[in-house]
Amino acid sequence: MLDTLSCLERFAIATRLHADLSVQRISFGDPAYVCVRNRFSNTLVETVTCSPDGGFITSWGYRLGTTDYIEEAAARLAFLLAALPA
Repeated sequence: MLDTLSCLERFAIATRLHADLSVQRISFGDPAYVCVRNRFSNTLVETVTCSPDGGFITSWGYRLGTTDYIEEAAARLAFLLAALPA
């Protein structure tokens, strides 16, 4: 069984590698999620959950990637939030 909490924690760590991104909060409730924003914008914010099949999903349903490629999923989120590359 996939440990979604651990995967979200690793996703949060990967997003912190992007200088323009800031992790606002991590919730281990139901559903568990990571809220990330562009440091230079109050409106470029996204909430990401981890599905039981290992997919990172944005609040509007975009699939960023899988738990097999966490850094790549974080890079897609950085692109969506108009952040500079790591």
